[in-house]
Order: sequence, then C-alpha cells, then structure tokens
Amino acid sequence: MKKIKSVNYSDTVITGGLWKEKQKMLRDTTVYAVYDRFKDTGRIDAFKCDWKEGQPNKPHYFWDSDVAKWIEGVAYLTKLKKEPKLEAMADEIIDNIEKNQGEDGYFNIYFTVVAPDKRFSDRDCHELYCAGHLMEAAAAYYEATGKRKLLDAMCRYADYIEKRFKIDKDTAFTTPGHEEIELALVRLYDCTGEKRYLELSEFFIDQRGQKEEALNNWSHGLYNQSHKPVREQFEAEGHAVRAVYLYCGMADIAYKTGDKALKKACERLFDDIISKKMYITGGIGSSSCGEAFTVAYDLSNLLAYTESCAALGLALFANRMLRLDADSRYSDTVERILYNGFLSSVSLDGKSFFYENPLEIIPYLHTRDKSNQNRTMHWPQMQRSEVFSCSCCPPNIVRFIPSIANMMYTDDGKTLYVHQFMQSRTTLSRGNKTLKIEQKTRYPENGRVSITVTGGDTRLAVRIPGWCENYTGDTVKGYAYFDVKDGDTLTFDFSMKVKFIEARPEAVFDCGRYAVMRGPVVYCMESVDNGPCLRDIRIDGGARFKYGKHASLGVPQLTVRAYRRENDEKAPLYSVKHDSLRETEAVLIPYYAFANRGECEMQVWHFVK
Repeated sequence: MKKIKSVNYSDTVITGGLWKEKQKMLRDTTVYAVYDRFKDTGRIDAFKCDWKEGQPNKPHYFWDSDVAKWIEGVAYLTKLKKEPKLEAMADEIIDNIEKNQGEDGYFNIYFTVVAPDKRFSDRDCHELYCAGHLMEAAAAYYEATGKRKLLDAMCRYADYIEKRFKIDKDTAFTTPGHEEIELALVRLYDCTGEKRYLELSEFFIDQRGQKEEALNNWSHGLYNQSHKPVREQFEAEGHAVRAVYLYCGMADIAYKTGDKALKKACERLFDDIISKKMYITGGIGSSSCGEAFTVAYDLSNLLAYTESCAALGLALFANRMLRLDADSRYSDTVERILYNGFLSSVSLDGKSFFYENPLEIIPYLHTRDKSNQNRTMHWPQMQRSEVFSCSCCPPNIVRFIPSIANMMYTDDGKTLYVHQFMQSRTTLSRGNKTLKIEQKTRYPENGRVSITVTGGDTRLAVRIPGWCENYTGDTVKGYAYFDVKDGDTLTFDFSMKVKFIEARPEAVFDCGRYAVMRGPVVYCMESVDNGPCLRDIRIDGGARFKYGKHASLGVPQLTVRAYRRENDEKAPLYSVKHDSLRETEAVLIPYYAFANRGECEMQVWHFVK
C-alpha cells in the first residue's frame, strides 16, 4: 500500500477568499461566543470539579468533550497565529484538569463529582468518547504551544485506560458506546511515538462487534455499530456521528498497518453512504430517532436530521481515505460537505449554530400537532441557537475551520495531490528540498485556479471536480497528472455553469423536483425573497440564471425567470387544474446562508417548468 501523507494545516496560510473570511470570523467572534456560552452553562467552571448536589449547572457526562474540542480549536488558531488571550483561557482549564486528575490517571468531571462509584460501568456514558476528545486536544495543544501539561495528563489517562480495558479487563464493557477514542489514540501515537497507543486503538477496533454488549434499553448493536466485527460491516448503520468516527479510526488503522480487510470495509462503507444515504448537501443521518442512518434512499427534506457533527465526521473520514487511495470520490465528497452541509451549521455572523441542517422548512408544519404539544414529531430547528443542552456541534466548528487546510493536499514524496482549491501559500518539506505551492483563486466564486510551484520539480495530481464538464484532459480516478518544473504555473478554469440536479427515483422525496447547483455550491430558495408557498413556484428550465451578490446577506445569489399561480384567497380548497401562471423572478441563495433572516420557508429541491 503506497504511503500517501497528509500535508498539515499549519504548513498552509489561507490568504484570501471564503475560507479566509471564515477563519477571521472564527478567530474574532466564534471562538469567544462558544466559550462564553460554555461559561454561562457551567461547562468551563465544571473543570474545577467542585460541584455539590443541589447546586445549579450539574455536570453532564459529555461536558468534557465539548470543552476539549474548544481547546483543540484554540490550539489550531494559536498554531496559525499566536493568541495570548485564548491561550491563557485554555491554560486555566488545563490547570484544572491536571489538578483534578486522579492519581491513577483517570479524568472525567461527571464521574469525579457526580457518580464516582460508577466509573466504566455504563457503556453509553461517553467516558471513552470524552477521553478521546481530550487526547486530540492534548496533541493539538502541544504541537501548537510546546506545552506538555495536557499531553502528559492524557498520556497518563491513556495508560490507565489500557490497564483497565486491555490488561486487567475489569470494566463493565469492552468497547465504547460512542466511538472517538479509536482515532484519538492514533493521534496520540503520532504525537508521542508511543506504539502502545496505536495498539490500544487497534484493540478497540478489533474487539468491536465480537460479542454482545449492552448499551441502553431501547437500542441494539446496529445503533452503535456493534452488530458485527468491523471488517464485516459494509453498510452504514445506526447513529451517524458514532459511525463516521468509527470509520475514521478504521481508516487510520488500515493506513498505519496496511490491513487490507479493514481498507475494504472502509471503502464499502463509504460507497454505501455516498450512493444511498447522503443528502445533496453532504449531510448524513436522516432520522431524529437515534440521530441515525436508516434505510437506503430515505432522504426526507423536511425531517432531515443531518447533524452538523455528522457532516464534519464524514469529511474527516473521506479525507482519511485519500491517504489510502487518491480517488476524487473522496475529495469531491469533502468539497460537497465544506460548501454546503458543514458551512450551513454556523450563522453568517459566527455567533449561532445549527445542530440539524434540514433541506426544507415549512414553518406552519412545526405546529401541526399543537393539540398534543408536538409530541408526535421532531421537527428540525428553523433558527440557529447559541448553545444546546447537547452542545457538541459549536466546538466542532471551532476546531474545524482553522484546520480546514488539512483537506487541501496529500503527498507521497514524488506526487503532490491537490484536493481542494483555496487562495493560499503552502510550504512542503521533502528531505533537503522545500517546495512552495501557491494557489491563486476566488473559488468557489468562480472556477479559475492557478497553481505555482517553486523550489524544485515535482509531479502534481490535480482533482478535476466531479461537477466540471469542460475539462478535456486525461484523468485517473478524477485526477489530472502533470510533471512541473521549478517555477511552473498550472492554470485551470472550471466552468461553473448553473445546473439542475436530479436524484435517483428511489429517493422518492425528490421525485419530480430538481436542486440547483453552481460549481460545488447548492442553492436554495427562501420565502423572505420569493413570497410564501415556495412549492408553488416553477423555475423556467430554459431561462438563463443571473449570478450576482445578495444585497442584504452579502453572499452570492442566483436569479431566474419563474412562474407561479395567482393566489386567489376566495378559491376553494380544490379546483379543476388551470394553466394560467404569472411570471415572476426566483431568487436563490447558497444553502449555507439560509436561516439568517428569521423564520421563513426554505427549500433545496424545486419544481421546474
């Protein structure tokens, strides 16, 4: 298996365009907004481990993970540019972790102050999940600051987990109910070189599905991917975030060990997701019941659960697969998520967040069960929130945006693979040679990209986006290969023609309707621009779309001729079909920008005349 290595985010400076704007927003606003809400809700002070029964803000068993992801995000921001204020805020939390860590290495707020006698007794209480996020934060923080306090604490914790689960085997369960520690242990191994951490990750992956393990009283092994040994799992099942975190760990072990059976399982799981269970926005997990995958093609737009963490997790999984095989089905999926189902999760001002990311909103339906207080149906939120009781998504955004350049390149020592297009400068070390790669582009505003290489000769493999139809050169698995000399520039112009996209007929919720895409960006309509009853609008399929900027949102917009019926308030509920339509203009905005102007209708799939 050819060793393709990731090019670390810290080797790249994003110098312009959409992602520079988002990184600035996160640095100036989002990271503080998330901290402030975590402070308000008691999450930050909980690390003092001094909560007493009867006091407010009783710690929850997943609070450690929320704050750990925030610390990880601070690490990435700090690595890119020193932030003394943020570093001091993180250090205070880390001091409390060190102070309150058990002598044996154990650390978990909930099981220290609320249920100290129930350590490792409930498989679904997220202890190993929290440990994993703390380990990821520890590695990132050490790499960014050189400070070892959190890293040393988490190494002690990993040693304790190894002793309890792998050596003594005296815990009530063998594998975690919520996966995460598997990929985190690989991260810890990469940071420390301690092979036992890699082997512990492999242990958890190998043991999964080998025997029946209790989780809770309403689910079974499918829910948390324990129904089969992982090498026999070929269909994505259960809780979507748990699933893709597990698949990340599987891909990591396949990459580190050359395990072909594990690689094959990852390939088939990925194919099952993107061919049968992924929304056009890159969202996954269609059901609110268990936040889960369901059956193939069950892709309801109104009830789409599509948790923000799940989209992020799928991007992480796809990006890992690029180290196993340079295939554009992985990088195309990353791109789909970045510009749609992930980016929609944060408001344009960076202060509020979606947990779910629906593909259609009809506000009055949210009150349809008012006689029984809406207990029969879970409808996705129509507006973003600043914090949630289960607030896993906001800090995931904090750690993902500053490290977005992790998605851009991989390298095998001879060929540099270009996966994503962002205005940027990258430095790549190969032995005693240093390559510098500069991308100049306004992507995804347009498809023009120039890539300049200095410092030596190399082979470049450039992804040709799956939506692009005007590229005429040869490709291998979606990549065009070029031998470039020192100082050469490659220039591409991927034509971003607006397209109508249809779904397979089995995706019944989309039959007869079409999505609108320009380049990698999915567009939607909102009633605030188009008036009520969006489903009554028929876009003119032969009309030309006009591309411009939305006056109030400051994002791109598309306008196109459309038609709709006259709304006669005196008309009966049902009447004979009539073909009299009035002409109008439909306004579409990027899906990622919806729900920034109050509650209103929204739809991604449209009727076309």
